[in-house]
Amino acid sequence: MHADATALLTDWTPTSPSAAHARDRTLRLLADGPVAMSRAHRAGHLTASALVFDASGTRLLLCLHGKLRRWVQLGGHCEPADRTLAGAALREAAEESGIAGLRIDPVPIDIDVHRVGCGGDSWHHDVRFAVLAPAGAVERASDESEALGWFTPDRLPEPLAGGTARLVAPGLAALRRSPLRPAP
Repeated sequence: MHADATALLTDWTPTSPSAAHARDRTLRLLADGPVAMSRAHRAGHLTASALVFDASGTRLLLCLHGKLRRWVQLGGHCEPADRTLAGAALREAAEESGIAGLRIDPVPIDIDVHRVGCGGDSWHHDVRFAVLAPAGAVERASDESEALGWFTPDRLPEPLAGGTARLVAPGLAALRRSPLRPAP
């Protein structure tokens, strides 16, 4: 997965100046080698998350995170069995939403670097993707979430985690350019 992450982020065109800065920081972290994929790496590690859209592309699924007590996109730590960052984001989205048949655009929509308490004081380098749910999808909250909810981009819930709102525009753009886009 380290090779996938390095190649993906090296070739990626950032969606904003903050994403460009985060990409550069993440590529420097990846220079530490495969250990940068593990939460045991004290300098930080990669995580993968997904902004899930409904089949129409008009609503997004957020979770009220059990520990953070804020609404966030779905996602989490990469696991040893994950082969790609997009695969890790898709796995996390399916686990946390209970929705089968999710489809992902394998091009990131954002990267965010933020401090976390994983194994002490560390940093998450979160690579974020757009995901499309199938028609008629019914969500089921996992043990990690207090709740799940569908929201329109102009009516996001509070309290919202920092960085979540800025995913909406590049997520919608991904749906328009991706083969995953909803039918007109």
